[in-house]
Amino acid sequence: MNELTRDESFMAQALLEAGLAQKHGDVPVGAVVVCDGDIVGRGHNRREVDADPTAHAEILAIREAARERGTWYLDGAQIFVTLEPCAMCAGAIVLSRIARVVYGADDPKAGACGGVLDITGDTRLNHQPSVVGGVMREECSELIRNFFRGLRAGGNI
Repeated sequence: MNELTRDESFMAQALLEAGLAQKHGDVPVGAVVVCDGDIVGRGHNRREVDADPTAHAEILAIREAARERGTWYLDGAQIFVTLEPCAMCAGAIVLSRIARVVYGADDPKAGACGGVLDITGDTRLNHQPSVVGGVMREECSELIRNFFRGLRAGGNI
């Protein structure tokens, strides 16, 4: 299996997580953390359902991966997320030493992996993961667009 096919396979898993967020009224963002070819952490946005501003998909997936591996140090791990990580999540990725970030849709308002900010590429920090954007971009973008269309149609935005 080539790298693109592998990336798409893991992004498909992140999209499944995003669907779970949408079911309980959260912005549909999903993430999976992969170590040595295996998913060791999964997460989807739970800010609304948990009333927790830090309950982003990436944070929850990183926490689960750290518990699974028995260490906060996720050297060599990859994270696949449907939306470009924000500043908080990019900071957690850097601090956990995740080696590679793969995201689907760009976030022009809060993206911090080269979009609005570039926390993951800041050489002043002690770790810079590689970043690949645009994997399954259309599928990831469409999920978010449809979610917000639905909210606007329902008068909730």
